[in-house]
Amino acid sequence: RIALIAGTSTCHMASSSAPTFVPGVWGPYYSAMLPNLYLNEGGQSAAGALIDFVIESHAAYEELKGLADAENVPPTIYLNKRLEEMAAEAGEANVATLASQVHVTPDFIGNRSPLADPLMKGGIVGLPMSSRLDDLARVYLATVQALAYQTKAIIEALGYTDPPISSVVACGGLAKNPLYVSTHADVLGLEIHTPVQEEAVLLGAAILGAAAGGAHDSVEEAMGKMSAIGDTCAPEGGEAVAAFHEKKYNVFRKMSDDQREYRRMMA
Repeated sequence: RIALIAGTSTCHMASSSAPTFVPGVWGPYYSAMLPNLYLNEGGQSAAGALIDFVIESHAAYEELKGLADAENVPPTIYLNKRLEEMAAEAGEANVATLASQVHVTPDFIGNRSPLADPLMKGGIVGLPMSSRLDDLARVYLATVQALAYQTKAIIEALGYTDPPISSVVACGGLAKNPLYVSTHADVLGLEIHTPVQEEAVLLGAAILGAAAGGAHDSVEEAMGKMSAIGDTCAPEGGEAVAAFHEKKYNVFRKMSDDQREYRRMMA
């Protein structure tokens, strides 16, 4: 498994019995998270903060805020609902395809993993000459997809094959956004587990305290008795959605490569 601590930024945490050295990924750190295991940590410098910026800097934000406030929901949840409506209106089986012509690179404040390139910037391709609420919904969707594509790139960079990454555990504020979770499941082709506990990071501190205080014999025992999986989101949409995301992922990788080439040309 790999864990996503997904909030303002996102950390991608994976443990292994043998040290794994990966360019663009921090570690391996011995016993940093779990005793006798090596920790590798990838990350996105902006995740939830990026989604907020994309939404709040759009011309349709004030309209969105008014509609969301009227329904007493966060703007992202309102956008999720609007995307479902747009998909139904367009006869699309999955909201993902609404962003087929909008592509985002999420490195607005540089790339932490897997490129480790602080000079990277964000990019959006496919903007129309309109700034309606539905245009904002598509850019928001493409941004969420871009974060999932970057998670896929980090997992590929880690290169775990024996055994491979078989599932993801996600916690933090973004893990409470159904679109974020389901998009990651579809892009990665893996189940995404979210914990029962509302504040999983605080629970982690409690687990360490319980083990240190002798309430449990080890951190592993405390983890097993104090934490549990809550919900599981499986990939949906079948081969068609998987093929769609593979094409967009290839665009995502090429956009990152192209940006570095533009920088070389300008230098």
